[in-house]
Amino acid sequence: MAAQGFALFDTAIGRCGIAWGARGVVGVQLPEAREDATRARLVQRFPEAIEGAPSPAAQRARDGIVALLAGEAGAEDDRLAGIALDMVEVPPFHRRVYEVARTIAPGATLSYGEIATRMGAPGSARAVGQALGRNPFAIVVPCHRVLTAGGKVGGFSANGGITTKLRLLSIERARAAATTAADGDGVLGFDPVSAVAHVRASDPSLSRIIDAVGPCRLRLDPTVSVFFALAEAIVYQQLTTKAAATIFARVRALFPRAHEGPTAEQILRASDEKLLGAGLSRAKLLALRDLARKAKAGEIPTLAEVHAMDDEAIVERLTQVRGIGRWTVEMLLVFRLGRPDVLPVDDYGIRKGLGIVLGKSEMPGTKEVAAYGERWRPYRTVASWYLWRALELPASVAGAAPSPSKR
Repeated sequence: MAAQGFALFDTAIGRCGIAWGARGVVGVQLPEAREDATRARLVQRFPEAIEGAPSPAAQRARDGIVALLAGEAGAEDDRLAGIALDMVEVPPFHRRVYEVARTIAPGATLSYGEIATRMGAPGSARAVGQALGRNPFAIVVPCHRVLTAGGKVGGFSANGGITTKLRLLSIERARAAATTAADGDGVLGFDPVSAVAHVRASDPSLSRIIDAVGPCRLRLDPTVSVFFALAEAIVYQQLTTKAAATIFARVRALFPRAHEGPTAEQILRASDEKLLGAGLSRAKLLALRDLARKAKAGEIPTLAEVHAMDDEAIVERLTQVRGIGRWTVEMLLVFRLGRPDVLPVDDYGIRKGLGIVLGKSEMPGTKEVAAYGERWRPYRTVASWYLWRALELPASVAGAAPSPSKR
């Protein structure tokens, strides 16, 4: 397929790429391990293309992909459905597969066999799988929404394999669940503009960090259930993001319809050998089983229930689970539930960030963080977000905030 140009763009899963020609989009590239590797893959696939500003069709596709991967687009707002694709050089059978795959709404799935049947070619499930494995239009042709007949994840040719496929499905499932869950799920529980104005007015030192960082861009990571969010948190503890994502994907892939789980029942039924074989440590295995037992007994609140609870009640309830401490619940309150007044005083980044704000060479202790943070109420979540961002600023900028003795 002839490509005129290509561009890279940021998404919630990393820096993706898109290529276009006169007839529409000719290819989408999911993130490789590094940006230069993503660019190299596009150049390899489309050597005649020149990097530049996207065409109108490519821009619409880019915007739709960004919205979808940010959890902002669901079945009622599928911005990718009408994007023009250049399929002139796509084999006829593959084209029919892609056309059927594009009818699968975000949050839904089909099996390879179901696609074959809808094409009028029952018995060609393997050929459907081969066509999807060569899909040049990732996301726009949503091959990640196609599973095996038993509901298992199946393969995925993009970088990251099933880890990437499960992440895509999880984003879409969480968005779909948010439309039927309690009001406010996946939505900040406050107005960030008003919150920033309050924090700025209450603290001249932090306001300098706010000026350097810009508007608050706190984004929530919606979840299908409190159980799922806690199970993921347990697996991610004390691991790099990449290692934890790989292990969690392996755990989920043990069960049918992996993008919907794991569920408490699945964790309780699975043998120790299977779970340990997926990469869990013994301590995390025991924590997951305790979480599953408590969930089955009704001790873990649903999303609807948790929205009716205050922050301290949530902390008290969830820290009864083995391996779940206050910090883990506070991260859930901030990044899953969007609560406005959370200050994780034990967090290294919070303490380090406040030290930068105050011009201190030593990190403040937890009591000092708690006492200083009183001025930010009732929007300590926003203040926390800016403290984390302070660590990312160049020293020349972050150090502009004077020490208390100079105020």
